[in-house]
Amino acid sequence: MPLLLDLFLTFFKIGAFTFGGGYAMLPLFQAETLAKGWAGEAEIINFIAVSESTPGPFAINMSTYIGMEKSGLLGALCATLGVVLPSFIVILIVARIFEKFKSNRIVRGCMAGLKPAVIGLIASAVISVGLTVFCPKGASLDIFKNEAFYISLFIFALMTFLIFRFKKLHPILIICLSAVIGIAAGYLFAIPPLSV
Repeated sequence: MPLLLDLFLTFFKIGAFTFGGGYAMLPLFQAETLAKGWAGEAEIINFIAVSESTPGPFAINMSTYIGMEKSGLLGALCATLGVVLPSFIVILIVARIFEKFKSNRIVRGCMAGLKPAVIGLIASAVISVGLTVFCPKGASLDIFKNEAFYISLFIFALMTFLIFRFKKLHPILIICLSAVIGIAAGYLFAIPPLSV
């Protein structure tokens, strides 16, 4: 199968089976890109970092980025179109019929069932990405001896998140402060390279 068609169909599938936004697509994105050999675990973390640090929806940024990496501008276009098209089609259909069926018990039950599944997908992505970032050599009891930097980074990130969360800082301020802290840490400490 030609790469452009493969990019379109793969991201169409990801877009079609993603409920709950971009973060819920991460497990499917990881599975597909790893299975096709388009990216390793460390590269996926880089894709996430670039997608999160650029304006726009997460899913679109991820698909555009990997499409561009694999096949240039046409690859980016095919991957982006693939991930957007299912949502566009579903929204057109839902907009026409949802008002009629929103009080239907089956529809309400379906929506109630999707909520925990979405939370599970997001939690799976958080754990998978967290393990790749903070335990690049795999999770084991040896991490407490060999990966002190990553453990301290995790604790610092958690404490920073909690402070930011309870102080109710604006998300843009959190992003800017996190970038400054990351750049400072990169200059002050010899941050080990992320490798899987």
